[in-house]
Amino acid sequence: MGVLTVVLTAIYVILGVCIAGIILMQEGNTQGLGSIGGMAESYWGKNKGRSMEGNLQKFTKFGTVLFFILALALNVLMNH
Repeated sequence: MGVLTVVLTAIYVILGVCIAGIILMQEGNTQGLGSIGGMAESYWGKNKGRSMEGNLQKFTKFGTVLFFILALALNVLMNH
């Protein structure tokens, strides 16, 4: 097992734990019956991209893409 494989595995594990924590910190998407009629739209809903919730969602998206890329890279390294 090479040094690159060990480093990538450590990053993979740390990233997986971080993604799990970030997902648990996010709010639920259910707003009750107010979301059907559009009454759940508020200042925070309109500016979600600039809020902490928006940042958590962005990190989740980019983190999961990186997680899968690392999984593929580790698979290729382990099989050769």
